[in-house]
Amino acid sequence: MGAEQNRNFRYLDLIMAFFVMTLILSNVASSAKIVDLGFSIFGLPLAFDGGTLLFPLSYVFGDILTEVYGFKASRRVIWTGFCALAVSSGVFLLLRSLPADAAWEASAGTAAYDAILGGMSTGGIALASLAGYFAGEFSNSVLLSRLKVVMKGRLLFVRTIGSTLLGEALDSVIFVFIASLAGVFGWELFLTLVVTNYLLKCLVEVLMTPLTYLAVRKLKRAERADVYDSGVTYNPFAA
Repeated sequence: MGAEQNRNFRYLDLIMAFFVMTLILSNVASSAKIVDLGFSIFGLPLAFDGGTLLFPLSYVFGDILTEVYGFKASRRVIWTGFCALAVSSGVFLLLRSLPADAAWEASAGTAAYDAILGGMSTGGIALASLAGYFAGEFSNSVLLSRLKVVMKGRLLFVRTIGSTLLGEALDSVIFVFIASLAGVFGWELFLTLVVTNYLLKCLVEVLMTPLTYLAVRKLKRAERADVYDSGVTYNPFAA
């Protein structure tokens, strides 16, 4: 069904728009606030960055894209999101470098801007997200794509959850490590953020499974597509 990947689909661009929106908003939220749930597991406080509330939806969109449209379409959407995130980070960096109005500086100020949006304006969050998402999302899409062929399209929940367990593990570790290295998060939060982010992201994937099934079924019917990636290259840099 490789020829289907060259068709013009009705809803692919719409899903891409939601994907990009999710990616950018989650990265802004990641640098804006750390949330503490107020309890611990085995002595480990459960705290997470604000982007964790929204970011897992990008994996849900990734699952839907790969399942319905195939890996090539998913790869294009991922790179579109990367470019949009890089541009948004550049805008925040440019905004920070512009001279501040005296009244704004007195009421809010550059220090407040750096505290809330410093991760985006210095590139720390963007770099961490790009690196983590590169490893996580491509791993998720490749595994989901291969499992679909091997399992002949059966047991979608096993494929979506299984691929997410791998993708989110890579994403969480790489994201928090680079963000901590860039000074966005303190190292004392490293283990807490990795564990909590991973658990919450996987939980969202599980809870969203019924909606994933519904979206996949309706899209396959509407698009008259169900791509199996036979013979496709999984090189993320391929055209």
